[in-house]
Amino acid sequence: MSRRNKWVLTVMLLLGVAIFAFSLRDIKFSVLVNDFVHINFWWFGVAVLCMVIYLGLEAVIVKVFISDRIQGFTFKDAVRIPLVEQLFNGITPFSSGGQPAQLIALMQTGVDAGKASSVLLMKFVVFQSMIVINFLVALVIGFNYIQDKLHALAWLVVFGFTIHLAVIVGLLMVMFWYGFTKRAVAVVLYPAHWFMKPARYTRMVANINRKIDSFYAESVRISGQWRLMLRVFVITFIQLMFYYLIPYFIMLALGYTTANIVMVTSMHVLIVMVISLFPIPGGSGGAEYSFEMIFKSYIASNSKLVLAMILWRLLTYYFGMLAGLVAMVIRPDKVVEETDKTNA
Repeated sequence: MSRRNKWVLTVMLLLGVAIFAFSLRDIKFSVLVNDFVHINFWWFGVAVLCMVIYLGLEAVIVKVFISDRIQGFTFKDAVRIPLVEQLFNGITPFSSGGQPAQLIALMQTGVDAGKASSVLLMKFVVFQSMIVINFLVALVIGFNYIQDKLHALAWLVVFGFTIHLAVIVGLLMVMFWYGFTKRAVAVVLYPAHWFMKPARYTRMVANINRKIDSFYAESVRISGQWRLMLRVFVITFIQLMFYYLIPYFIMLALGYTTANIVMVTSMHVLIVMVISLFPIPGGSGGAEYSFEMIFKSYIASNSKLVLAMILWRLLTYYFGMLAGLVAMVIRPDKVVEETDKTNA
């Protein structure tokens, strides 16, 4: 981990403390402690378990994709990948550092860079697809509630969905309209040469074309393996459900046993979509604000609302980053690519 990343991590942790402190400015410390002491730790334990299962299932997905191509890839190495992803997603704007960090982590195990890139691309496509599908369901269930209560936030939700949908449409175009997509990308990139040095522009175009070619080749290879893809889609759906259920179990822990599981889960899906729009790493500030604004109608006590937000943030953001720090110091096992199914 570079010195710059260490500094960013430190800043994000300090920023989190500052945001929590600001949220608690009008709440007596004794009241907060009393609320915490009286939470149902069994239900909170279920919320923690949901986050653990979420990370564990992503490790299963990595194992499924890698083991389809390479023998000897251990589950221990598979677990490292989502943890490293959580760490670097948490310290980079728009979670942009997660993909490169996963690539490096896979290469550390001995996986070829090209194969690792292809696997991560397919994993990304499946994950994004399920996010969009879940969001559409949540939009039908909860959009009217957000529009009535928080009109401005409703438009952020729609904007976030548009971005995620555009990403999926772009990837599908590569898969099914390869030639057209290559020409379209060339047209879109062409104006950039007016502002860039020729050598840099050429490198950028070559890099993007290389990624498009790699993704297309992987999509062609895996298109005939519908059982594998169906399995990954199902696992990803279950994985996201565990993640989206975390606020519901936190509310149960705080005594709100009449909470509507469908509505609370749908609200969390929409919050995740909004968080993705904030350029600050981890959506810090925006995430906390969105949670409080959306769930204040469900949690009447201001101290419990802030406590719920803090517990939710600790589980869904800081827990993953700290686990990623542990994963960084674990020595990976090395695979030997004796059997490559792509060449079988």
